[in-house]
Amino acid sequence: MSRPSIAALRALIEQRFPDAAPLTGGAQTTEQVATGIGALDRALPNGGLPRGRLSVWAPQGGATAILRASCHSVVANGERSAWIDSDNTVAGAFWSDDHGLYLVRPKSRIHALRAAEELLRSGGFSLLVLAGAEPQGTETVRLTRAAREGGAALVSIGSAASMASLRLTSRLLCYGWRRSPFGDPAEAQNVTIRVNARAVGWHAHVEFPIPVTHHELRLSLESELADRRGLPR
Repeated sequence: MSRPSIAALRALIEQRFPDAAPLTGGAQTTEQVATGIGALDRALPNGGLPRGRLSVWAPQGGATAILRASCHSVVANGERSAWIDSDNTVAGAFWSDDHGLYLVRPKSRIHALRAAEELLRSGGFSLLVLAGAEPQGTETVRLTRAAREGGAALVSIGSAASMASLRLTSRLLCYGWRRSPFGDPAEAQNVTIRVNARAVGWHAHVEFPIPVTHHELRLSLESELADRRGLPR
């Protein structure tokens, strides 16, 4: 991202979030960000995702659905959340335009990382999810520093967890089905997910069901967006 692009992004953040200021102390920098899923929050350290720190969630099943629900929960609690969609697969019914819930579609991996850094430093968000652009090396250092300065919980969907304060994995265990009149499975209604969470000197796991949201095969008709397979039209 060029310097003019960064300046434009900063100006947009200041315009859209005039009350956004980096958090330097107080309860907001120490409280965790609740996911909104009670069983998961009870299993996580101090009841949620850590503010001002990096969490890494390995995409082995269920991560996207849980984090999407977490973004909605943050907004319901009167705060802001943002999703950096670097792999360009979020569209249509998967996302809503609720006030305080922001979706960023960068043009490249570098744009995704720079956008994440600026949004984190703005102090205007409680939760930021970075998907499709795993930070490496000094990129991770910059993002963790920005998360600490802005007071947001940063969650990277990926496997590079060298600097992560919290490491999470999840997998799908079983589906609950609505049966047809003949007793055959007709439509999935919920799925049970197992989440494993690790931090230094600490480990926990939990299992819980979440509802299954049904979408059309293609979530968007716009030519510049990807379909559910991540393929451009």
